[in-house]
Amino acid sequence: MLSFPEAAELADEVRRLFEDLQHTHEPAMRGLAGIYAPPMDVIEREDSLEMVLDLAGVEPDDVRVLFKNGMLVVAGCKWPAGPPPAGTTAFHLVERGFGRFARAVRVTASLDLAEARATMIEGELRVRLPKINAGREFVIPIEKVL
Repeated sequence: MLSFPEAAELADEVRRLFEDLQHTHEPAMRGLAGIYAPPMDVIEREDSLEMVLDLAGVEPDDVRVLFKNGMLVVAGCKWPAGPPPAGTTAFHLVERGFGRFARAVRVTASLDLAEARATMIEGELRVRLPKINAGREFVIPIEKVL
């Protein structure tokens, strides 16, 4: 569990990520109040950790990936497509969510963050974090001390 200072620092980072995203959109969109919670999988392999999020309808420029204090954070915003078409009098079903999102995963493995990669293909974000010395065996010699 994060200590209070670490949690406050992470919350500040996420707030900065949201502010950065909002500056890239027109002022009318800045007040978007919805909450969006994309589904996520976290997969551990022998050589890496992988986080997969379904982000259909989210542009890559509207997503930020951050690793800090042992936490992998994906934050972003799914913007609505715009006002309903002219002549629309009522929605019959509304299930698609819009708004800000932030998903975080605590990571305890030793990682090679310089080799970390994030890709977004057809609405699926994959963040791959390679492990350091994954699966390797090291024999440590014992020295005689006289």
